[in-house]
Amino acid sequence: MSSILQNFEAKKKSKICFPSEHLLIYIPGFENPRTKQWGEGDNLEDSNALRKVDLSIEFCGLEFQNPFLLASGPATARSEMIERAFDAGWGGAVTKLLGLKTRPSPHPYIAALTFEGKAIGLGNIDSIVYPLDDWLQKIENLKKRYPNKILIANLTGDADTSSWQEMTKKVQDVGVDMLELNLSCPLTGEERTIGALVGQDPKLTFKVVKWVKEVANVPVMVKLTPNVTDITSIAKAAEKGGADALSAINTILGFVGIDLETMEPKPSVNGTSAFGGYSGPAIKPIALRCVAQAAKSTKLPISGVGGISTWKDAVEFFLAGASTVQLCTAVMFKGYRIIDRLKGGVSDYIRDKGFNSVKDIVGRVLPKLTSIEKLDFTYQVIPQVDRFKCIKCELCRLACRDAGYEAIELDEEKLPIVSREKCGSCGLCAQVCPAGAIFLKQRR
Repeated sequence: MSSILQNFEAKKKSKICFPSEHLLIYIPGFENPRTKQWGEGDNLEDSNALRKVDLSIEFCGLEFQNPFLLASGPATARSEMIERAFDAGWGGAVTKLLGLKTRPSPHPYIAALTFEGKAIGLGNIDSIVYPLDDWLQKIENLKKRYPNKILIANLTGDADTSSWQEMTKKVQDVGVDMLELNLSCPLTGEERTIGALVGQDPKLTFKVVKWVKEVANVPVMVKLTPNVTDITSIAKAAEKGGADALSAINTILGFVGIDLETMEPKPSVNGTSAFGGYSGPAIKPIALRCVAQAAKSTKLPISGVGGISTWKDAVEFFLAGASTVQLCTAVMFKGYRIIDRLKGGVSDYIRDKGFNSVKDIVGRVLPKLTSIEKLDFTYQVIPQVDRFKCIKCELCRLACRDAGYEAIELDEEKLPIVSREKCGSCGLCAQVCPAGAIFLKQRR
């Protein structure tokens, strides 16, 4: 017990904030791992064996042991890393970007977005493309050693038939399970024929997918870019071209920040930088929206990517229409070992909700998503305050006064009182309350 508590105290001092539920402790026999997570580094038994929940999922005809994959990125840059991830319990992995034409990366290529001294996301300008031929033997070896794990090759190329078809034939000949066509990487430079510059064009997307499908004998998944006005047009183009699945989303083109001392952009490469991909918890709402839109506009299975850090995030993606999920930035912060928390939390949730498997919850929120015009404008709520939970921080009053309806005052005990006449039913007070002392009830 003492070693776990010491570990917890050390974690509290960490400047990495990703997200806070990872800082909680799971003590076997005392807590539910869905609500309290075990401390990092503890040699704890995988609790999935204790649950009668089926985490396996069928995706494009392939059987995944569990729905958690490593996304293409730094965590899959070497085959030895993928081996360790498979040993840790991940259901699959997507290789780092492979192509016939190699491309170097500037250094350093990562900079963190921070809030109150803690990292909450990453901006990166990692533009490397690894030589496809160098990976062929590695792919073959990985599949021989881990025949029951799903290995996906992430490919990029010029917008021409020969390069895509050559890559497809080469990787499937060495046993890769699936292809992920990277038509979405924002780090495209001045070229107009690769990455997101293809994936932003429905016609080019259709062509590339069609070329690949002409020679592919393994499932083809298209990775969508969020850097478009209408992601459904790209999703439909991929489906029309013959795609077997979609993955959404890639990183968001961004500019992570400026060093105020040096006045240099981040990450600084000898004083200069470039726009790059932003990832981390903050992009989850965008990724969720894209997954839901793709799920509603096509009939293709979807692998959700973007801002997933906890089991709760994963469940949201399943409910929004994803059958599998991919993680990268969370692994960069916490390591492969987060897989136990992911599997444990999802298993408990599914069991507690009365379901038997992941597939039982996929897409369940989609019928509840509609246009703003179709919402019930007669529905109103009123905040209710739990006086025992209230910590008297006055944040609700401050938020309502300066950004709401001036509907909250304090009584003689400095507890909030909501004016039914002034309240505009916005819900802001419940969102800013750090103690969970305010909940919204339908106004009668």
